[in-house]
Amino acid sequence: MSNQVAKIIFFGTPEFAVPSLKLLSERGFNLVQVVTQPDKPAGRQLALRPPPVKAAAKQLGLKVSQSLNLERLQEAKADLGVAVAYGRLIPQRILDLFPLGCLNVHPSFLPKYRGPSPMQSAILNGDEFTGVSLIKLDQKMDHGPIVAQSQRLPIKDSDTAISLHDLLAQSGADLLCRILPDYLSGQIQPLAQAESLATFTKILKRADGQINWRQTALAIERQIRAYFPWPGSFTYFTGHKADGSKNRLGQKLKVKLLSVSLAAGEVSGKVGEFQKINGRLLVKCGQDSLLINELQPEGKRAMLAREFINGYFFS
Repeated sequence: MSNQVAKIIFFGTPEFAVPSLKLLSERGFNLVQVVTQPDKPAGRQLALRPPPVKAAAKQLGLKVSQSLNLERLQEAKADLGVAVAYGRLIPQRILDLFPLGCLNVHPSFLPKYRGPSPMQSAILNGDEFTGVSLIKLDQKMDHGPIVAQSQRLPIKDSDTAISLHDLLAQSGADLLCRILPDYLSGQIQPLAQAESLATFTKILKRADGQINWRQTALAIERQIRAYFPWPGSFTYFTGHKADGSKNRLGQKLKVKLLSVSLAAGEVSGKVGEFQKINGRLLVKCGQDSLLINELQPEGKRAMLAREFINGYFFS
């Protein structure tokens, strides 16, 4: 079956799915419908905001649906489904509509890192490389047989969840559009995942970002990169502003750490205590120390460490 003949329904919601949608359209694949999540309230005014895939689909002139309407999907008589970060499991009754099944782009080398936070997990665990898997969906999370996988992509020491997101979103789009013609023509036989090698990731919550300073400096540095921008990595600072006033009537000030580096040499003092040393901001960890480069006090803008030092002194 050719690219132009096969009818495809695309399921996707966030920014991660946009490169795949755009490239499918650019390469001439027959996208008969795009299914995405409903608009959600956002910002201080809680105005409804469309998901990125909806906005991209509208720009491409594609038909958009924001619900899994069985009757509407049946009417499309599509041959194949493609899911990229749709945001929920697609029911079996929907998967059964597609004679060629439903393919899914997942940002890890499955069966490693099934679940919602594979990119963050790769950074947290200090992996040297990552990649993308293309699988055929079944009713278990990220469990279906593997259609193809990308080449290994190095993870740099400076990578954050944002940079990996962008890298893997584009890599996934490239893999999908490169493999799809052979899949549609029946030249690819998906292979079952090695279940004994499966590992799982979790849904990240805001509380996961609290820093445990008794960990090694390396583990904390990885956490800050892995959790940027969500859920962020935060700690608490006890001190006084430069004008002598206490932080919120003496309460601890919540501070989000945006950028840190491993510090050379040991820092004396208590674990987790901010220290000003030679104009630099350092923190002693359970093993080794961190140099803070950029941070954001709660309710304030992001600032460099030297700006923070100028605004606060240490009790």
